[in-house]
Amino acid sequence: MNRWLLWVPLVLFGIFFAVVAAGLIRPKDNIIESKMVGKPIPEFSLPAAIEQRPALATTDLATGKPQLLNIFASWCVPCIAEAPQLLELERAGVQINGIASRDTPADIANFLNRWGNPYVRIGTDVRSIVQLELGSSGVPETFVIDGKGVIVHQHIGDIRKEDVPELLEILEKAG
Repeated sequence: MNRWLLWVPLVLFGIFFAVVAAGLIRPKDNIIESKMVGKPIPEFSLPAAIEQRPALATTDLATGKPQLLNIFASWCVPCIAEAPQLLELERAGVQINGIASRDTPADIANFLNRWGNPYVRIGTDVRSIVQLELGSSGVPETFVIDGKGVIVHQHIGDIRKEDVPELLEILEKAG
């Protein structure tokens, strides 16, 4: 009986090793995709994030023309990385609206002065209420909104150079 007790630590280690190995072979998917894709944008009205740009409301997103809705924050490092691509999309004629998440007007203004301001309107979502209603899991995140105010695409994470042609194509199809 005592001999079997000597094997218990080895068996427990083997089970532990198997569980860890299974997790490494098949990692957990932590990306949370919005259930709002294909649905109208939720009703909201956000105050202006900075004085230089008007506030943002649901009605601003159903203008008959497809556009982007970008959720960002001044404290977000990937938001800095996507700034050149947002400016490129703006130069291509894309209307981009922004939601500043959990931020202050001074920090937002400094961020936009330093990295560029591609936004037509910027609403401030201090408690991330609208961000959560959109099904957004973090910043940055971008939604393609068709002319009727329906979310047709969700881009999770920063927009990279190779993402720009795809977003332009999705916007064209959403028109």
